[in-house]
Amino acid sequence: MECRVLSIQSHVVRGYVGNKSAAFPLQVLGFEVDSINSVQFSNHTGYAHWKGQVLTAEELNELYEGIKLNNVNHYDYVLTGYSRDKSFLEMVVDIVAELKKANPSLVYVCDPVMGDHGAMYVPEILLPVYRDKVVPMADILTPNQFEAELLTDRKMKTEKDAVEIMDMLHQMGPETVVLTSTDLPSKLGDQFLVLLGSQRIVKPDGTSSSQKIRMDIPKVDAVFVGTGDLFAAMLLAWTRQHPKNLKRLLALGRDLLL
Repeated sequence: MECRVLSIQSHVVRGYVGNKSAAFPLQVLGFEVDSINSVQFSNHTGYAHWKGQVLTAEELNELYEGIKLNNVNHYDYVLTGYSRDKSFLEMVVDIVAELKKANPSLVYVCDPVMGDHGAMYVPEILLPVYRDKVVPMADILTPNQFEAELLTDRKMKTEKDAVEIMDMLHQMGPETVVLTSTDLPSKLGDQFLVLLGSQRIVKPDGTSSSQKIRMDIPKVDAVFVGTGDLFAAMLLAWTRQHPKNLKRLLALGRDLLL
């Protein structure tokens, strides 16, 4: 059966981030991907110079209305990433809410792209929108350590802190939380990154339990961009086959990135 994804994130002319990093791998795995570009930039903003346009909420709504008027606004997944505009992000929330109402089994995968290594690279006004509106709507959340700390207003100094932060994010809404990168020390040495994940499973009797996963990933001596966008897309893809097996999901995602 056809499985369709609405992917709302960035587009760059040069390089592979956002939709250019996520859409093609999803298509290779058999997903139909409808892309809306939150921004259209010459290159990612890590360069010394970049030029381009930021899609407004009105322009996003116009694109979505066109899809809706043709009665083709039926999706199994929504994937969101980089955004720079507050009203745009609020419009994304409205669209996801409408799509979930039309399809209650829709899964929303949110990569709350805000910054890394202690610095935000989007306007700070986006933080309360993510915390109060976006995260409660998400089913799967993939922040890095800095973004998880921003969302919970809690510092992550130990693995115990990380577990408590993931539980706090669960309480905000998402059933699955993956900390895609952390500064926590690996038991295997400083040549490994620590990835942590948590999945909350609701049992038929209404009680819930959570599965916690830790993975040590070998560091590659190179600089890459777009890997977080790719990881979120692959997590979405394997969720379809293993919706309740976080360990399997993360192992598949890790293997594809190595």
